[in-house]
Amino acid sequence: MSSSLPADTHIGAVHLRVHDLEKLVTFYREVLGFSVVGEDGATAALGVVDERPLLVLHETPHAPSRPPGTTGLFHVAFRMPTRVDLGAMVLRVRNQKRPFQGFGDHNVSEAAYLSDPEGNGIELYADRSREVWHSVEGDVFMTTEPLDLPGLLMAAEAPAPALPPGAVVGHVHLRVSSLEAAEGFYAGRMGFNVTTRGYPGALFLAAGDYHHHIGCNVWGESTPRHPPEGSLGLISFDVIVPDGEERRRLLGSSDEGLLLDADDIGVRVARG
Repeated sequence: MSSSLPADTHIGAVHLRVHDLEKLVTFYREVLGFSVVGEDGATAALGVVDERPLLVLHETPHAPSRPPGTTGLFHVAFRMPTRVDLGAMVLRVRNQKRPFQGFGDHNVSEAAYLSDPEGNGIELYADRSREVWHSVEGDVFMTTEPLDLPGLLMAAEAPAPALPPGAVVGHVHLRVSSLEAAEGFYAGRMGFNVTTRGYPGALFLAAGDYHHHIGCNVWGESTPRHPPEGSLGLISFDVIVPDGEERRRLLGSSDEGLLLDADDIGVRVARG
């Protein structure tokens, strides 16, 4: 049985396999204000200038599409430093005429949802003060209620000129084939704490006392199945474990390396 991960463990870059690199880079730059922070042939790393990449796009023109209802990425969630930053990002997206798919008040956070041109889910969110977080029967209380969108937009002075400094990948949310298998890997193997298991069809896990770094769901009419090998979408995501002893506990003698979860999603354990 795994021990708990250090509280300063967090999510790093998310790696996506895409058909059209130029189209995706244009979307993330123009709509969301990302900067290209690294390029290498058919790969582009995106984020905030002088900060770690948040998203790495790998162009694979002939990769098969990921069929609906299969396992993989549900969304990657970019956490804004403040509520003002979130409101400014929502204004930016609106000004770019990109539609949102929904908004939600989750008690611990406020969020807006959209997708990129290849269907990868995106959440933009800002945490509420931890003073309003609370537990119910041992679970961090998270819900989905209507968002006060007018209030959020009023908090923003103007559309964001770019992705704000300090924006990070707050969490990744996965569609999985089994919540039990996901818990066995992310909690039992890696050492994330289960923070909420009472949300219907979902499981949330975190390092330390955060509300969640990993979300898993089996939502839909049928049991999610695996997509074809090498499909578009999520390749892997980085879990930054600053403590060297903990990295070696996970990886053996290696200080960095790749683990595969129950659905063959890559989790790269990396140093801070």
